[in-house]
Amino acid sequence: MTNYYDSLETRDPAERARDLIGQVTAQVAHAKSAAAAYAKRFADLDVDNIDSGTAIARLPVTRKSELLTLQRETPPFGGFAASGSDIAYIFASPGPIYEPGTRRSDFWRFARTLFAAGFRRGDLIQNCFSYHLTPAGAMVDSGAHALGCTVIPAGVGQTELQVQTIDDLKPNGYVGTPSFLKIILEKADEMGVDVTSIRKALVSGEALPAPLRDNFSGRGIDVYQCYATADLGVIAYETEAREGLVVDEGIYLEIVRPGSGEPVADGEVGEVVVTSLNPDYPLIRFATGDLSAILPGTSPCGRTNHRIKGWMGRADQTAKVRGMFIHPEQVNKVIKRHPEIARARLVVEWIDKSDSMKLRCEVDRGDAQLAAAIGESIRDVCKVRGEIEFVPVGSLPNDGKVIDDIRSYD
Repeated sequence: MTNYYDSLETRDPAERARDLIGQVTAQVAHAKSAAAAYAKRFADLDVDNIDSGTAIARLPVTRKSELLTLQRETPPFGGFAASGSDIAYIFASPGPIYEPGTRRSDFWRFARTLFAAGFRRGDLIQNCFSYHLTPAGAMVDSGAHALGCTVIPAGVGQTELQVQTIDDLKPNGYVGTPSFLKIILEKADEMGVDVTSIRKALVSGEALPAPLRDNFSGRGIDVYQCYATADLGVIAYETEAREGLVVDEGIYLEIVRPGSGEPVADGEVGEVVVTSLNPDYPLIRFATGDLSAILPGTSPCGRTNHRIKGWMGRADQTAKVRGMFIHPEQVNKVIKRHPEIARARLVVEWIDKSDSMKLRCEVDRGDAQLAAAIGESIRDVCKVRGEIEFVPVGSLPNDGKVIDDIRSYD
């Protein structure tokens, strides 16, 4: 079993399918009895009738917009967290939407993902995901500790200190966004500091284009990707086969037609919908808003779970920028803070191997003071920086777009 985290990864697919149906049935029963939101939603549901994938597909889909509404009515989690859960953290994602973290070991199931990326007990990890309000840093910490790794809670920013820390402590692993790893390596080159202790990396939150992966490989860093969300934890992860992302063993995944709960055929692009098997936060058929597709067959690495192509865009206008989701509602909130803006469009591009975000604002007259104020609003509402471009009133296309994601990774 040295190549696999546990025996679940190599189960016969038919056995896994049977096990998952039973686990989802039990989770629905648990959610109905322990989570107020699902007690109401499933009040007329006979759980005994959930005996197949078809039956699961008839359950209602839960969307982030519902979380947002119900959390305002019943803070902090809208009745979706199970009663009696040992809450350790309350995180805030843009919206704001609040997510729990409990004292359950490996709450977000990152240990399996880290293992597949080559991390082992005793490794020292420079964790460069954010620890500020968002759960990303804690998500990695929880899995790393379960695996027996030691963590440097580096977070984002302070690049020179990051480089100095690597030089001093010699971590052999990095976890964070790929763009920040690139920034660290380039800063180390500029400073003339040796950071070659980093030999492995797990990245997420952004695309990993082939040229950037090759750049890391040329520096002796073996990089793997994973797909995770603040609400659900790890959804799928890359293995040494490098052929798609293997679905995590702690969830039940469906690909559905966007805007509906109807599953699509394998290979067809649709929205990722996940039922979490975590008893503390039992999200049932939770719509991620992300697009992907099931790949045929099983991975050459020997893991037998389904594989997905990875993140293929959004089912709505929401964009993920530098690891943070940006929603149209947030753009509108920025606009409302500045009555000088007639209309605006957020343009997201991939420039110099990094995400770039620019808010194009229709204004009669714009100056540096207004640009600075709008930029501050973007940082406050969206939690990431964005440039400001003033354009004449009436010049933006009249097509209803609030966010225009034009990134190309060629």
